[in-house]
Amino acid sequence: MLQVNYIRDNKEQVLEKLAIKNFKQPEIVHQVIELDDLRKHTQLQLDSTLEKGKILATQIGGMMKTGDKEGAENLKIENTQLKEFGKTFSDKLEEIETELKALLYLIPNLPAASVPKGFCADDNETIFSHGNIPELIATAQPHWELATKYNLIDFELGNKITGAGFPVYKGKGAKLQRALINFFLAEAEKQGYTEIQPPILVNEASGYGTGQLPDKEGQMYFVGIDNLYLIPTAEVPITNLYRDVILKEEELPVKNAGYTPCFRREAGSYGAHVRGLNRLHQFDKVEIVQIAHPEKSYEILEQMSSYVQSLLQKLELPYRVLRLCGGDMSFASALTYDMEVYSAAQAKWLEVSSVSNFETFQANRLKLRFKNKEGKNQLCHTLNGSALALPRIVAALLENNQTENGINIPKALQAYTGFDFIS
Repeated sequence: MLQVNYIRDNKEQVLEKLAIKNFKQPEIVHQVIELDDLRKHTQLQLDSTLEKGKILATQIGGMMKTGDKEGAENLKIENTQLKEFGKTFSDKLEEIETELKALLYLIPNLPAASVPKGFCADDNETIFSHGNIPELIATAQPHWELATKYNLIDFELGNKITGAGFPVYKGKGAKLQRALINFFLAEAEKQGYTEIQPPILVNEASGYGTGQLPDKEGQMYFVGIDNLYLIPTAEVPITNLYRDVILKEEELPVKNAGYTPCFRREAGSYGAHVRGLNRLHQFDKVEIVQIAHPEKSYEILEQMSSYVQSLLQKLELPYRVLRLCGGDMSFASALTYDMEVYSAAQAKWLEVSSVSNFETFQANRLKLRFKNKEGKNQLCHTLNGSALALPRIVAALLENNQTENGINIPKALQAYTGFDFIS
């Protein structure tokens, strides 16, 4: 979340940047400043009351020593009243701070200077593309038909067991999933990432820490009896490993990677664009997370983007890189690059990765800091990216590599699949 002092000192700039994100509640910014004024005033009243109480306590002690019991008793009555006032101010201060934090949770992160203005995906900027669009055979099929034809994925069986959006992977389809996960984790390890296997259920504090709550609460699966959430991405538990942590400057950057299943309700998603693997409620993903020095975070963002692109190149998939506009960015992001692969049988681009810099937005919620060279605690920058999400990768691999007799497996994956062809 944004820091109150920054909002106060840069109110007009904050409002201008929030407008780029199409934030519809600018009045909250004014409410935050007004409430912070009230918080400061109440804090002064509380401090003054406590100071008067200390003075009275000293006076009472002095009177008791000199035998002035009557005077001491009178001051005790006054001190009791001061304590009541103090409790009133303390309770009021707690209420104000709770209300202030609730308002701050509603304000998204500010976009970086390079973020283009726009309202939706159509306004994103294509900044790079790689590879050629494959020419398919005349009888080419979309991945959901190929999955059935070669007995790789059973969507109906998943629907029977759970519901739509929960496919069952079978045979070489299951092996392809496992191969991709192992390939992505092995590549991450080569790049210096430490593998983490985190819980896939998180508590409310973790959801607030990375910004999924309260913004995305309606998209998360909630286990009410235990007050836990199924994770929408490994970003949540892996970043929260460092909640309430103060790192040493020399420990930065921290580089972690983890595979998890991910769960998203995706309420309101219907139609042909979500058919097959295009949009699921449960899917597998390898996530990379970095905790960085603020001066290095944008350099690291470019490195992370290049790394994700290298995976797509090794998988021999045509892709493009988008810089997201303000209206298409996530609540918590300051700058996001999306990577999309071309799905030839569907003749459409499919998002397979988002790589984002959150600057101090998550770190402020998490109280994630490092001790700088001057010995002062400073907020870290956090970054993460999908490296990669499996469903649309599988969709593109099946569609783009189909032949009359089966499906070719990219060379980089063959050591992990144990086969080079699906027939």
